Amino acid sequence: MACLNATATPMKPRLLPERPHVGPLKSIDTARTTQTRTPHGQIVLTIEHETIKGVTPPMLQWWFEHIGDTMEHQGKSYPRYLLWHPRDHIHWALARPSPLGGARQGASFRIVEAFGANPAYLVDSVEYVEKLDEEGISLVRRELGMEIFRLEHRFGQVPGGASYRSRMAVGVASGWAGRWFNRLVLPRLFTDAMGAAWLTHNVEEVGLFEHLLPPLYPAVQMGAGAGA
Repeated sequence: MACLNATATPMKPRLLPERPHVGPLKSIDTARTTQTRTPHGQIVLTIEHETIKGVTPPMLQWWFEHIGDTMEHQGKSYPRYLLWHPRDHIHWALARPSPLGGARQGASFRIVEAFGANPAYLVDSVEYVEKLDEEGISLVRRELGMEIFRLEHRFGQVPGGASYRSRMAVGVASGWAGRWFNRLVLPRLFTDAMGAAWLTHNVEEVGLFEHLLPPLYPAVQMGAGAGA
């Protein structure tokens, strides 16, 4: 996933020891990516992932709605978020439950991660879940009445699995205040180098859905005690 620096605790989060890999991490050349700057100074990143084999849109919706649960791997219980990226992920928390209950649409997620396991690229933020259904998930953060962050993942059913398209916009899209924010504040929160590292990070974590979801989702649906 991704977020902007906004540490929610006085203590700065630290990198965690690397966890076991549930599968190989895909390389960035398995996806089509773009990284651009708008004339207003906003950073825009896009990814068209290769087909996630053996996965369906309902499985992806279910994952995000149960991302805070645990799962068994190699005889040990782990938070699912920490296995989703075995190096970069540090912490996930439900900052505010959805009006529908739990981690559904309308909730707020706290996300802590460091792209490329690089402390210089550590982010810690709380984002509002604007959308979460079988079509995808949208995470948004607003400050001072301005939208400064938007991450959208869109799912689709295709032969052999699921399509997955991602778009992240960091910074403010328009307005004089937005131009000021992008020029003076954004460089302290999120850089072009962090954007490039996020592209690799997201290709890696999305690629692991092929190894996480096909065994986990049916087991949970059948009540096999896989952590939900």
